[in-house]
Amino acid sequence: MTKKVINIDGMTCSACSNGLEKYLNKQEGIEATVNLIMATASINYDEQKVSIEDINRFIQEAGFKALGEETNKKSWDLVLIICFGLLSLFLMYISMGDMFGLTIPVWLSKNNHPYLYMNILLSSAVLALLWGRDILKNGYKNLIHKMPNMDTLVGMGVIVNFLFSLYNAYFIYQGSMNFTKIYFDSVVMIILFVKLGRFIDKSNKRKAVDVIKNLVTITPKKATVLKEGKEITLTLNEIKKGDIVICKPGEKIAVDGEIMKGSTHTDESFLTGESEPVKKKVGDKCLAGSINYDGYIEYKALKVGKDSSISNIVDLVVEATNTKAPISRVADKISSYFVPFIFLVALMAFGLNLLITKQIALSIEALVTVLVVACPCALGLATPLALVIAIGRASRLGFVIKSSEFIEYLKKIDTIVFDKTGTITKGELSLVDMQIKSDYSKSEILKILASIEKNSNHPLAKSIWQKTKDFYEVSDFQEKSGFGVTAKIKGQSYYAGNEKYLKQFSMPNDFFEKALEFANKKMSIIYLWDDKELLAIFGLMDEIKPHVKELMQDLNNLNYQTIMLTGDNENTAKIIAKEVGITKVHSDVTPEGKLDLIKSLNTHDNVLMLGDGINDSPALKSATIGISVSNGTDISSDASDIIMLTSNMARLVDLFKLGAKTMRIIKENLFWAFIYNLAMVPLATGLLPIKLNPMIASMAMILSSLTVVLNSLRLKK
Repeated sequence: MTKKVINIDGMTCSACSNGLEKYLNKQEGIEATVNLIMATASINYDEQKVSIEDINRFIQEAGFKALGEETNKKSWDLVLIICFGLLSLFLMYISMGDMFGLTIPVWLSKNNHPYLYMNILLSSAVLALLWGRDILKNGYKNLIHKMPNMDTLVGMGVIVNFLFSLYNAYFIYQGSMNFTKIYFDSVVMIILFVKLGRFIDKSNKRKAVDVIKNLVTITPKKATVLKEGKEITLTLNEIKKGDIVICKPGEKIAVDGEIMKGSTHTDESFLTGESEPVKKKVGDKCLAGSINYDGYIEYKALKVGKDSSISNIVDLVVEATNTKAPISRVADKISSYFVPFIFLVALMAFGLNLLITKQIALSIEALVTVLVVACPCALGLATPLALVIAIGRASRLGFVIKSSEFIEYLKKIDTIVFDKTGTITKGELSLVDMQIKSDYSKSEILKILASIEKNSNHPLAKSIWQKTKDFYEVSDFQEKSGFGVTAKIKGQSYYAGNEKYLKQFSMPNDFFEKALEFANKKMSIIYLWDDKELLAIFGLMDEIKPHVKELMQDLNNLNYQTIMLTGDNENTAKIIAKEVGITKVHSDVTPEGKLDLIKSLNTHDNVLMLGDGINDSPALKSATIGISVSNGTDISSDASDIIMLTSNMARLVDLFKLGAKTMRIIKENLFWAFIYNLAMVPLATGLLPIKLNPMIASMAMILSSLTVVLNSLRLKK
């Protein structure tokens, strides 16, 4: 299957996106998800059964247009809106000016020059229909595909209005002076208000997704590269992996790389949400888009183009906007029944008005008003717009959310489980103490340990071998997750790991007292032994991350249950847990044990887990929400639901607050959408003492959608 994201033009409400999605999924070899807010279709298709040309044709058949690149028609839209706005004021002036005591020139008076008056109104209505032909076309196509949407409602209302007015205009041209059944000005006004509403709607939705789309523009367009001792300016597309790139103070880093010369401080706030400068020196990784504050550096390009961290983040965030939360599916289902229901109400309003008043004009006005006033847009925008803004806002806080459903799931969480190393602590351990057998030298023991740990990706292992330059050649390396590693050096087997691993070999612990001492000092412990005896014990110290104590205090105040899981020994685990404010601790836990514990706790979809995303992957997947703590360099391979890029652990509370606020705003939006239609549709039927006309109905429809959009935009703050 091949995946492609296609920009779509012409979608205006959830009925549009739902209809297009259903139509595409009916086609053989296509799996599609359509995003109303981003105006995209995420399509997986079988190239053996369907081509991209076929997909574009299917989109067109459904009444929409596939865009290779997003086009900007904002300026022309605005010009046309202004022109038709002035035309509408002119029509109101000549048709209703005398009601307000305004002086109308004789040559424009409908009583003195009825033919000219009618020609002006008729030609204005025809021009408006031409301007709104996209509405009519989309409405018609969606109707014949049995997927009626807002365009279908408005289009039918406008056409009925125009044809009825045209019928009565015939009698005007025959000499009648009855202008009460002429609604050409309503045709112009309805299309104007719909177009104006869409213009405002697009502008506000554009603001909503700016945070996401602006990620693409974070990296500079050009960079300076060293080629044969000369500085050459290249575009990003011309930079190759392995090139040496120069970055001077005030410039942006162009691609992900490793610093080869110099040192500086960088601003990675675009990625982590924190403005605090990060110290960078030779050997450190630098991320594309970060700003070089104060130093000259030369760095080797490691990841370029689509492989860069920022590209991975953009892909993940956009992909998240193409997913649907459970509450979105409920709203979509309601929307699918909404338009047919409105058609039924409109026909009933027409029939009852005709039965009661015996006036065809009033009956048609009621039918048109019901069709125009009903607003599936508000209902369709209520959920997805808020979720898109929330995902963008989360990215600014330092969280990459992979699916919008996890915004909703945040509300269910009452238990938060933390892995220790790399989550509560920095995971940057340093060897601070050791004890060895007297017949071995310290340098020899450290070389053996570093050599057999070199192939492990565990934070403890990395802290041992990363600063070592001299290694033995090893063979038969094996890692037992949650226990330790083994390898052969010159035919001799060596083992390194925790106390659980040591006990599996029935090896007497000659360093028991030293182990207690290390544990009381909050050290992590590693043993080294061979087939005959225990060779050494090592104590490694890790620092607790900043803001962890603040986070735990906030979580406890909010009545979340906090639990720490670790493969470390019990004494060390309890000391660290007490220091940061965690009351429940599970120590000496293997990855399998972590998975079993998460499953036992997560009986009501109420558990969130934070871990390093590598050794904890099974447990993270088993939790309702798994959050991995990342440095932003291996995002594409991360297996969690949310990636936490910020080092400020206290931001987790902000994420919970964002989730709660998002769900509150979604419920407010849905409430408003339902209340609006519940109140306005009965008034539009013309059967109540208070009545609406089509022009007021179109204005009310715009205000309904605008209310939902503006309410959702509150999430940006």
